[in-house]
Amino acid sequence: MTIVWNDPVNLMSYVTYVFQTVFGYSKEKAEKLMKDVHHKGKAVVSSGTREEMERDVQILHSYGLWATLQPDSAK
Repeated sequence: MTIVWNDPVNLMSYVTYVFQTVFGYSKEKAEKLMKDVHHKGKAVVSSGTREEMERDVQILHSYGLWATLQPDSAK
């Protein structure tokens, strides 16, 4: 899974925009994930194969977000 972590740099509106742009999420879903990042310190923003998650992390890095890859503990 791909995790986005809270950082002191990016505005909440920008993080919402990135989630909508990269993943095609609705404004409501993007805002919920952004609020999780802001209030809980992190949010799982995508899951899938390792290759897909590596791509997502690289794309999020290109937008300046702090993202990491983590194995899904449910598997």
